[in-house]
Amino acid sequence: MNKTRFLTKINFNNSNRFVSTVKKQSPTQYCLQLVRKHDYENYLCSLLLPKDCQAPAIAIRAFNVEIALVQEHSRELAISNMRYTFWNDTLAKIFDNNPPEAPVPLELSRILKTRKLSKRYFQRLLDARWKHSQGSSFLDLAAMEQYSENTVSSIYYLLLEVKDIKDVNVDHIASHLGKAQGIINLLRSVPYHAQRRNLVLPQDVLMQNNVSSESVFRGVASKELNEAIFEVASRANQHLDKAKKLRKNIKMNLDYIFLPAVIVERYLKKLQYVDFNIFDKRLHIKENMLPFKLLWEKLFTKW
Repeated sequence: MNKTRFLTKINFNNSNRFVSTVKKQSPTQYCLQLVRKHDYENYLCSLLLPKDCQAPAIAIRAFNVEIALVQEHSRELAISNMRYTFWNDTLAKIFDNNPPEAPVPLELSRILKTRKLSKRYFQRLLDARWKHSQGSSFLDLAAMEQYSENTVSSIYYLLLEVKDIKDVNVDHIASHLGKAQGIINLLRSVPYHAQRRNLVLPQDVLMQNNVSSESVFRGVASKELNEAIFEVASRANQHLDKAKKLRKNIKMNLDYIFLPAVIVERYLKKLQYVDFNIFDKRLHIKENMLPFKLLWEKLFTKW
């Protein structure tokens, strides 16, 4: 693809902290603040969902945040594994209607009393993050896509279940958008992970562009690294384009569920603007007008 045409933490808290938190906040409030703090863009998108979908969406994303934060609370593999095991057991208890006294499990259990959500999507998300936490990097773009499918598309499948939408064509949109968003999430995390000497870029793309892992860890942009970032971003753009094309064939209103597509597209444009320099500080400036832009897109634009 020609560049000039590119535009077309788990909180494994102890019981005392959980009890203290519950006294101060309801499980619903806790989940809302958790997502707001750690997943702000999707928090904004969740608030723009129909009112009856907001609490389930926040609970689903709160679970995702808890699992995503596991690695950030410890670099010790044994401790991380204990925390993942805790959440694996907790997930089983949630679906057995016997959740532990912790905000996110309690909220999910409450949601499950009125919504039929598939355990397999939660499990897929948990297992994918667990496997990735073992220190294995992505061998190729296909592995990165599969990880994105498991960790992001699974959330979209759950959101569709919240609205009781069962349509294989809509599932295909969710799959492609999830892959696009997942790849973008990984790209955005490159500077953070580089500081921790973790590699989230696919090895085959780095090798093909003669980029060493050490050069990524140093956080220094280069023509070769920019080319590698361009290649990965192009794959995300392909999935976004596919989702948009499929969307044209669906008559039902799904824009509120797939609103994060706006964020994906905006980041791709910004990445192009800085010539795919993933370490450019302009990529990490918070957009204060984002809530209004998302509302505008919801009301007046059909992606």
